[in-house]
Amino acid sequence: MPLLLQGAWATLRISAMSLVAAMAVAFLVGMARLSGLRPLRIGAVIFVEFFRGTSLLVQLFFLYFILPLYHVRLGAETTAVLGIGLNLGAYGSEIVRSAIASIGIGQYEAARSLSLPRWITFSKIIFPQAMLIMLPSFGNLAIEIVKATALVSLITITELTQTGHNLINATGDTSLVWLIILVMYLVINTPLNLLVAWAERRAGRFKQGKSRVV
Repeated sequence: MPLLLQGAWATLRISAMSLVAAMAVAFLVGMARLSGLRPLRIGAVIFVEFFRGTSLLVQLFFLYFILPLYHVRLGAETTAVLGIGLNLGAYGSEIVRSAIASIGIGQYEAARSLSLPRWITFSKIIFPQAMLIMLPSFGNLAIEIVKATALVSLITITELTQTGHNLINATGDTSLVWLIILVMYLVINTPLNLLVAWAERRAGRFKQGKSRVV
């Protein structure tokens, strides 16, 4: 159990850093998708289609094993955070884009009628509403990030899954080790599941409030 807890801590650490990276990528690329600059929109579309259309495992292998051939060397954890952040961030960018795009044109028109600057319109009116819509999907994205960390064992990181493999090789107790790992992943993801449920309730109340106003 102490070894599995160490592996779980590595999983939590990589998940937290990857979530920060994915959120940063999601907002940058999502906003680029909504940009008025055509080259920026096209670049964002290419980015999203590339990282969503190729395997995360292959991306991790490319970053860890191929880049060093061209004198670009990254540490194992840096590779894991970068790879997961780029891949899941591409999915997250669609959450950002669709949430902001779902805010009705009437919100913008009301802000213009009050002569509000564009940055105030976005930061005080559009973005807070869009965040309520994003929250449930971002909660699901966080759960996917935790599960994706199981792949980083293939680039020499001893996280929870790799620790389980090592214990099975040492003890031969396959059933018990995998059962404990299943429970530990469930324990890690349960708070995120509760967060998703809370966010869905908030988003539901927000939508009901909008319909009453209409």
